[in-house]
Amino acid sequence: MDSLAARSGVSKSMISLIERGETSATAAVLEKLAAGLGVAMATLFGPDKSAQQHPLSHRADQPIWKDPESGYLRRNLSPPNWPTPIQLVEVHFPAGARVAYESSDRRPAIEQQVWVIQGQIEITLGERHFALKAGDCLALRLDRPLIYSNPSTQAAKYLVALCDQAVMHLFR
Repeated sequence: MDSLAARSGVSKSMISLIERGETSATAAVLEKLAAGLGVAMATLFGPDKSAQQHPLSHRADQPIWKDPESGYLRRNLSPPNWPTPIQLVEVHFPAGARVAYESSDRRPAIEQQVWVIQGQIEITLGERHFALKAGDCLALRLDRPLIYSNPSTQAAKYLVALCDQAVMHLFR
């Protein structure tokens, strides 16, 4: 735990509280932990690595997580434990919500594409700012601080496709 705390910048006490289920970590804290582990945040929501591999993920079985700070809901769509560097995540982003990820020192960097299905969102990656509306798709490399925001009065829904080459070693 000392090593993860040092790599992630998350205190040992917070990591312990999360492990024991005594607190619900925010998206920003989970992203720091994922960066400290060298994996995509979506990996943290996967099943136990000893679970059986299957190429199909039924909607009823897809894990959903709610960020206690922003209220956004993320659903892991990808089949659990399937040996692929690609992960799909569906996000329901409330009106006025904002989530900031500070982690930017991943090696190798994770590639991500965001496709807006409904509504609008704004994404700031480092110094670059992007405004996306329904149908727009943005490709990103997660190597700088990242901010998602929904400036509108309507909820947004978008799909995130992640390519995490670092996760491939788990299946070899």
